[in-house]
Amino acid sequence: MSPTIIVEQLSKTYKVPEREGGFGAAVRSFFKRRYKDVKAVQEVSFSIAQGEVVGFLGPNGAGKTTTLKMLSGLLHPTGGKANVLGFTPWELKTDYLRSMTLVMGQRNRLSWDIPAADSFLLAQAIYRIPDDEYRKTYKELDELLELAPLMKKPVRNLSLGERMKCEIAAGLLHRPKVLFLDEPTIGLDISGQARIREFLREYNRRTGATILLTSHYMADVTALCERIIIIHQGQLKYDGGIGNLSRRIAPFKLIGVMLAKSNGFDLSRYGEPVQNEEDAEKHYIRVKAGDVTKVTSRMLSDLPIHDITITDPPIEDVIERAFNE
Repeated sequence: MSPTIIVEQLSKTYKVPEREGGFGAAVRSFFKRRYKDVKAVQEVSFSIAQGEVVGFLGPNGAGKTTTLKMLSGLLHPTGGKANVLGFTPWELKTDYLRSMTLVMGQRNRLSWDIPAADSFLLAQAIYRIPDDEYRKTYKELDELLELAPLMKKPVRNLSLGERMKCEIAAGLLHRPKVLFLDEPTIGLDISGQARIREFLREYNRRTGATILLTSHYMADVTALCERIIIIHQGQLKYDGGIGNLSRRIAPFKLIGVMLAKSNGFDLSRYGEPVQNEEDAEKHYIRVKAGDVTKVTSRMLSDLPIHDITITDPPIEDVIERAFNE
């Protein structure tokens, strides 16, 4: 089976006007404007199989959103090729637009001043969804996201979490086979993030849809994705499993101990002390993965240990190290 998404040497360069401050510079730029080339995406290549959920990560300005916009057809690339479901995205074929969706956490697809129900009916008309299919799809989305209490409210009166549920549901009414999700949980509280993640997991299980997800919340990535793609300064830096990245970039473990007596013990003799805000009761040290057995044995013989845990480093630390490298 051929991949659902194929990206080959995809690039996007923007021409950005620039000038110095001041009235004189403003007048000169009116007659002769200077431009600077900004390489947002540089020769990025990857492929994604049907049904995969892939995390697309990188710092702000790395080129993630630009890549998603090219794959959804909103932008035409400067160079390279892309194939999604057998279509070239920026040709904007009708059948392609009916087969994919782009949901951006910082952009609205719903009309601000009318109830969400009217925006849903507008989407039904745009995608020419038969009434029986629309009702069936809406019922499934309502079961997963509890939409009914929200549908009669003007969108401007919805909370951010409520609006994001409606935004995602509106993007799925036509049952797309490919989902491009750009920060779908941005600004939501922990409960709201968890509900959106559970919904996406269930939608993927039910439909087999392919999902390419960007997020700054590592909980989204670890909960949904077994594979991640890291892009930095427009260039692809890593494509593989989260576990492989951890072993390659951060080949160490965290050892946490709870001591029966907390005074007079210097844990720096065994490894590098680190803070763990999620487990303040234990003292943590960082040691090389190959030294865990030796260090643990020494600590058990030297210290009055009440409890001990050995964990992998937080994925946030691993990703940050990957960006820095």
